[in-house]
Amino acid sequence: MEPRIDLNANEIGAKIAKRFFSVNQVIEQSSLPKATQELVSLRASQINGCGFCVDIHSKEATAAGESAVRLNLVAAWRESTVFTEAERAALALAEEGTRLADAHHGVSDETWAQVRKHYDGDQIAALVSLVALINAYNRLGVIVRTPGGSYEPGR
Repeated sequence: MEPRIDLNANEIGAKIAKRFFSVNQVIEQSSLPKATQELVSLRASQINGCGFCVDIHSKEATAAGESAVRLNLVAAWRESTVFTEAERAALALAEEGTRLADAHHGVSDETWAQVRKHYDGDQIAALVSLVALINAYNRLGVIVRTPGGSYEPGR
């Protein structure tokens, strides 16, 4: 698969990427646990079929010490025992926030209550922003066909 365009090599694309990166830095510097950030990004990317983003977030999570068992079970997190209740709330929010068109209610009250139970206001702001941002990244990657497989952690 060949990419349709290298957005970073395009003047407008590079300006937009710079702004996305700035938002990403705010989220990364928040108190939302790094493991949760990577799990949420990985799950949304799996749902959206963004190979590049799945590549990035699985490798970044591994580099940060995430276990292969947990990474392999992200797609089936509801049927596994390796995630904390807080992570499960974040993964539910990621799924419901990613699949907005699949449900008339968007994010359910039950999921929102679980998120509020496990995260403070700053963490919730970071989590909601992360779900929105990773979905935007996924759409860019899928639309321009950015392939996965070549990402090196820390890039």
